[in-house]
Amino acid sequence: MTSTLPWDWLRTLLAVLREGTLSGAARALGLTQPTVGRHVAALEAQLGQPLFTRSPTGLLPTDAALALRGHAEQMEAAAAALERAACRGGAGEVRGSVRVTASEIVAVEVVVPLLAGLREQHPGLVLELAPSNQLQDLLHREADIAVRMTPPEQGQLIARRIGAIELGLHARPDYLDRHGRPESWAALRRHTLIGFDTVTPFIRAGMPRMGGLGRDDFALRSDSDLAGLALLRAGAGIGVCQVPLAAREPRLERVMAGQFGWPLDTWVAMHEDLRHSLACRTVFDALVEGLSRHVEGDA
Repeated sequence: MTSTLPWDWLRTLLAVLREGTLSGAARALGLTQPTVGRHVAALEAQLGQPLFTRSPTGLLPTDAALALRGHAEQMEAAAAALERAACRGGAGEVRGSVRVTASEIVAVEVVVPLLAGLREQHPGLVLELAPSNQLQDLLHREADIAVRMTPPEQGQLIARRIGAIELGLHARPDYLDRHGRPESWAALRRHTLIGFDTVTPFIRAGMPRMGGLGRDDFALRSDSDLAGLALLRAGAGIGVCQVPLAAREPRLERVMAGQFGWPLDTWVAMHEDLRHSLACRTVFDALVEGLSRHVEGDA
């Protein structure tokens, strides 16, 4: 290998790895299938080894392709960060692309209205929302700004503590009218309970607060917080919900407030290199303000 690998080839490699076919990669990239095929062939020729083998279900990556994936993803994140850094706006104009990540519930229920208002105020903003319960790496620019339920530990981050969002047990009032309002953990176990399917580190940390409840106690299980909230709103049973979120709507009533409460420390963080980006600062400040209202129950 005597020259640098072009980014276009590596970007195509990532698309084929993700889609599994040349045609799928072409659609994802907005290219023609022959162009995608040429990129893969050129990359294979440059490396001197095959990257994919054909199978009845599509293209199977070789060990060489899998070894390149992590490096290509780092280049993809760096390229996206460069693009966002280049769009900083001038003369007071807020413009450019800002990528925000938050947990599923916070992203959909709290951040979405904030971003809608921001876009109305600043038409030059391009806002990317990545709902995920997995921590996105701000140092590798997987996102520009993150809403986190744990204190940021990386030194190169600018972080603002918002406060604690409390989790509580809730159900729809008509469900409680039919089945009763439990006042103890023993009574709670006789209800239809909504809960997790997989014990994650986050769940494991909170289980001591849950009166001995575990996966087998839940009649309705999902690892999606949004699905759990939808089940609560449908009146399916009792489950965990953010207290300020439930307080915004009469459809949910808190139960056993004296026995269960789980405060989640909430932070907004971004990489210190983005402090000079007017777009990032504007979004950061709006998230801090909006989430503060949510924590205080004023959202």
